[in-house]
Parts: sequence; C-alpha cells; structure tokens
Amino acid sequence: MIGYQFGKYDPNSQGKTTFEQLLDIFLQLITYTSGDVSEALNWLTQLDKEYGLTDDQYGLGDFIDELKEKGYLEDNKVDGSIHITSKSEKSIRQRSLEEIFGKLKKSKQGNHQTFKPGGGDELNPDTRPYQFGDTIEQIDFTNSIRNAQINHGLDNFRMQEDDLEIRETDFKTQTSTVLMIDISHSMILYGEDRITPAKKVAMALSELITTKYPKDTIDIVVFGNDAWPVEIKDLPYLQVGPYHTNTVAGLELAMDILRRRRNPNKQIFMITDGKPTCLKIGRKYYKNSFGLDRKITARCLNLAAQCKKLKISITTFMIASDPYLQRFVQEFTETNNGKAFFASLDHLGSFIFQDFESGKRKTVY
Repeated sequence: MIGYQFGKYDPNSQGKTTFEQLLDIFLQLITYTSGDVSEALNWLTQLDKEYGLTDDQYGLGDFIDELKEKGYLEDNKVDGSIHITSKSEKSIRQRSLEEIFGKLKKSKQGNHQTFKPGGGDELNPDTRPYQFGDTIEQIDFTNSIRNAQINHGLDNFRMQEDDLEIRETDFKTQTSTVLMIDISHSMILYGEDRITPAKKVAMALSELITTKYPKDTIDIVVFGNDAWPVEIKDLPYLQVGPYHTNTVAGLELAMDILRRRRNPNKQIFMITDGKPTCLKIGRKYYKNSFGLDRKITARCLNLAAQCKKLKISITTFMIASDPYLQRFVQEFTETNNGKAFFASLDHLGSFIFQDFESGKRKTVY
C-alpha cells in the first residue's frame, strides 16, 4: 500500500536526518574527550541506550560506517585504531562558531570597520559635497551627473565643483590576536570541566577570524608549567595536564609572537581560572600554590606594564570568583590599561565575542 509514514515530531531536529543529529552529538563528544574517538563512541552508545537515539533501521554501526564513507573518520592501518580527520576538525570549529557566535557569512574584505571616514576600501552609504583635496576616485559620478542635470539642464549640460558629490570610504583596521589558554590542573578541579568551554571559545574565535577577518592573524598559546604555541587544527585535542600556572611564560611567548606581527593593532586574550603559581628561573621552576606569591605576581605586573608600552592590550577572562584573585586581576588590568571579565563558563563565549567585535569599531587616529 502506497502512502505516508508519520513519526514523532521533534522540534529540535529541524528536519535533520538521523546521521546529522548523531553527527552533532558525536562532534560535541569529541571535544569533551579531546579527540578520543573510542571514548566518544562509547559515550554515544550509552546515550543511545538511555535515550533511544537510533532505531532498528539505522543503528550506531551504520552511523560509524557513514562517518568513514563521508570522510569524518579514518582507520589507522598500523594498529587498527580510529581517528578523526581534518574534515571533522573543521566541522568542530564551525559548530563551535555557530554555537557561540551565531552564523556569520564570509567577508572578502576581512578587515574591521571604524567610524572615522578616510582612505579605505569599504564604501560608506553617506555622501557629502566636494572639498579641496578630495581625489577623483572618491567622486560619486552618478549623483554628480544627476546634480549637474538638475542645476544646469540637459540643453546646457556642464559640471561644476558645486555639482560634485563625494562617496565616503571608511578606514579599516587589521588586528593580531594571541589567545592564551590556561591548561593547568585547576581547569578540571572540583569536578568542573573548564577546559572544554575554553576550547570551544578558542575554536569559535579562530573560525570567526579566518572566515570573517582573513587578513587578521590569530595565534593560540597554551600555558601550564611552560608555554608553547598550538595550531588551530590541534585545538580539539587540548588536554589539561598536571601543571601549575606559569602566566609569565604565556605572556612572554605571546609578546614574542606579537613583536613579529606588522599590524599596528595587537591584543592578548587570556582565559584562566587560577592564580599564577609558577615561574621558571633558569632551568628550575619556582612554584607556590598557596595564595599569591609576590615574586610571581611582580613579574606578571611587570609584563603587563611592558605590554602597555608596546601598545599591546590584555583582556583577561577570569573563570574564578575568589575575591583576592579578582583584586589581583584588577591590579594587573590597571597596570596594562586593559580589560577584565569575571565570566561564568556559560557566558565566556559571548564576553569574548563582544569584546573582539567592539574593539574593531573604535576610531583610529
């Protein structure tokens, strides 16, 4: 019998196939497991048992086969393990961007607008009368010819200075950003997962800059006992280690990276949940996890002052509520003349997005 088969309406599915719904969950789990496919699939199996994500017609085995067919997973021919591909990494970043920042279209310009009119490549809808010194490229000939026709008539057509209209262009700015991520052990202490939201924000910000602002630069620095750069493609695999918090090493590396950038606008975004507890002196580590150590905090404040001289702003996103830590962050921020947000995990992404976008709309002198 030919007819229609109706199923239960799920308002969250938005017309997605079973594969697409499972893919959304799988990519979220991959972020939580730091790229461990086996663990993610085990979690997905448990979720399927509890919530019935699949049915008799389409099971998890079919989903795994389709992941491989569509290039999301690859088999390791040496040891037989499964790992995600670059396509999966890209999909994770895109979904993080959509989740945190909303859907954004790619821009060819890739620059940030300011409100100051002047030489630039982005047309402003406003026009104004011609002034001495304006270039011929700025003349809006359509409006100027229309003005000449109105002012002088078609029979006696001529164009004078008073007929000319100028189409404004806007200055655009390029920005070099270093995103510092704390991967010390405190990022998973007390049963609270803080590293996963930090990774999601990093992936979303990276995808935002590479798609909407391709002329900008974004570098990722992680810091524990030491600091080192990571590639954007490595973000899903970030893990917290048994580290202290060497904020000084992270700042020094971020400054070194930004010194090599030719963009006039440079900034550091630092995501951390704990106090600086570590310092490397020569080959030895100086550590103190009990309270704020003046020897460590003094170096942090000194670097904040150096960044201010280099016109590098530091925005600290502090995932902590301890009053004494907030006082230190406030002092650190005042020393740099930067900004600080005491953000909850739920609102971390929106804080960073708002600060990044608002920083691109400042007047450039």
